[in-house]
Amino acid sequence: MPEPLLPEPLMSEPLMSEPLTGGCLCGEIRYAVDVAVEWLAACYCTDCQRRTSAAGSINAVVPASAFRITRGETRVFTKQADSGNALHRHFCGTCGSWIYNPMGGDATQVVLKAGTFDSHDGMRIALNLWTSRRPAWAPLDSTLPCHEKNIVQTRQD
Repeated sequence: MPEPLLPEPLMSEPLMSEPLTGGCLCGEIRYAVDVAVEWLAACYCTDCQRRTSAAGSINAVVPASAFRITRGETRVFTKQADSGNALHRHFCGTCGSWIYNPMGGDATQVVLKAGTFDSHDGMRIALNLWTSRRPAWAPLDSTLPCHEKNIVQTRQD
């Protein structure tokens, strides 16, 4: 069983009265999340850098049971990540927006790209991942927990 991504206080997310919504750039893909998203993780892994054409990505981790696609169908690109996990990245086949991926090593969690949310109210970056891969030119809030790699277990053979 994989270890949790965050300590228990940051993992317990209250249910929302109205779902958080989001979608891709062109609007073909829409989704809803039925839990509050209060913390985000900045990921500087090489895959996130290449996929975003930036220093990395900002992500929200939510229970898979609280996430649903409400319109459209994503396409999937699968690649083995630096962690050794197979990551299935779901994106819009029309505009290319990266929407989410199941968390490698823990299929009960979904990693959503924070830039796809319709609203970012109350969200904050709570930790930095893969700082060993962060480009020197990329800003980093060193007052937050920093992890040279990911903090979830990698796959077990």
